[in-house]
Amino acid sequence: MKTDRMTIISAITFLLTLTLINAPARADVLIGVGGPLTGAQAAIGQQILKGVQLAVEDLNASGGLNGERILITSGDDLADPKQGALVAKKFISDGVKIIIGHATSNVSLDTSELYQEKNILMISPSAINPKLTERGLWNVFRVASRDDHQAAVAAGYIKDHFDNKKIAFAHDRSISGQTLADHTRKKINLLGMREIMFEGVSISEKDFSPLITKLKAQQADLLYWGGSYLEAGLLIKQMREQGLKTVLMSGDMIASDEVALIAGMGAEGTVMTFPFLARTRPEAKDLVKKLESKNIEPDSYLLNAYASVQVLADAARKIKSTDTKKLAEELRSSTNFKTVIGEISFDKQGDRSRSDYTIFTWKKSGEKLVFSVLE
Repeated sequence: MKTDRMTIISAITFLLTLTLINAPARADVLIGVGGPLTGAQAAIGQQILKGVQLAVEDLNASGGLNGERILITSGDDLADPKQGALVAKKFISDGVKIIIGHATSNVSLDTSELYQEKNILMISPSAINPKLTERGLWNVFRVASRDDHQAAVAAGYIKDHFDNKKIAFAHDRSISGQTLADHTRKKINLLGMREIMFEGVSISEKDFSPLITKLKAQQADLLYWGGSYLEAGLLIKQMREQGLKTVLMSGDMIASDEVALIAGMGAEGTVMTFPFLARTRPEAKDLVKKLESKNIEPDSYLLNAYASVQVLADAARKIKSTDTKKLAEELRSSTNFKTVIGEISFDKQGDRSRSDYTIFTWKKSGEKLVFSVLE
């Protein structure tokens, strides 16, 4: 009796083993999200993380990625390259094969090389330094348009509105801030204009009195700022408190509600280059409605992150694989990928084929300021 029972158990075990061997293999796809989740630039990092979470939630609800469920792990890089390296090593150790991020160019430049060594694909929703895609790395892509593209748009605006005026430049000495300011300076130089100053201040500066004193002395009409939204808000606030009416202009790094919250009504008339608002695109209508029903602000960085996941999923479906090198080849194939921010295609470097920067401003509407296209 005992022998018969053992024989039955052995037979069942054998059949289960055959079933497992012949069953289709299933695995989870682990995506890493890297960005500043705390600290001075946390607003951007949190928007990106939320965008990825929402996209993955929707994707998993519709069957995942080629039948595989997507999992997310996040890393707080504090927008600091040293911390970014630690986050990257953790992602590598965890077995991440795809990164949505990093949010800032200074972190993305370093981590992308680590990822290339480990065959990890990265798509940044927001890093804009041209060098990121100019180094010939096979694994690097970005949904955001490059610094030099918005610099050209900014220079055109400066030429049209501040020709023969006094133009000053200042930056926060970060790679992102200084690069944007430098590109814009070079673009206005090509248009026959010259700046009266080009200065760096300490990153995370809180007291801009020395800079404001120099701007007053030189009677600057426009200050082009290369830096983040937090410092921009403080700079505007202090300029107005000290009676300086100089117009501040910057790039997409200051396109945050935090600027108006920090600077108050003094931010009125501040101008910046920024892609045409994704939330107004017809492709984003359903998602925006869903976000607003959940009291989630449909910020552009959130939508960029959502689009990054859509691009990845679309490419994986077309090649029926999540192999990172095959995905990279598909992303560079000139295919148009449908996303909530419109159709996206990439050039051979990994940059978006089309740039959609325009000029935005903080405009008074009743008792508050609203972020809108400059008319």
